[in-house]
Amino acid sequence: MNVFGKIKDAIFGRKKPEHQVDIKIDGRKANPNGTLGAAPATTAPVRAPGTTPSTMQTAPSSAVDVEQQLASMAGGKDLNWRSSIVDLMKLVGIESSYENRKELATELGRSDYSGDADDNIWLHKAVMRELAKNGGKVPAAMLD
Repeated sequence: MNVFGKIKDAIFGRKKPEHQVDIKIDGRKANPNGTLGAAPATTAPVRAPGTTPSTMQTAPSSAVDVEQQLASMAGGKDLNWRSSIVDLMKLVGIESSYENRKELATELGRSDYSGDADDNIWLHKAVMRELAKNGGKVPAAMLD
């Protein structure tokens, strides 16, 4: 997985594939084969009864409040994640090395990343813009 994908997953949480539906029996989550207990080693996604691929609906996704989520993750840690790409990466559990930042910059369209202060400011804003494009609610101050 790419670096931005790891950041996005850390903030938004991982989502189930769209074709997968939870089945519950007596209020308990069932295995994909519709039984309770240990799942078999090989299982395929199961559609809910009465659905076809064309009629399956996913719950509408609401925008993730990126600032609130990150503040919650920070939990009093002394990190300047609101403006520092290094601290943002540390907060979400990704190594903030030059190599990872360079890879992230390349993913977001900048092939001449040098790691200087201006590049890091650009990279932080680019990550925030990309999070917004992917359904995140990001304060305007973090985008400009």
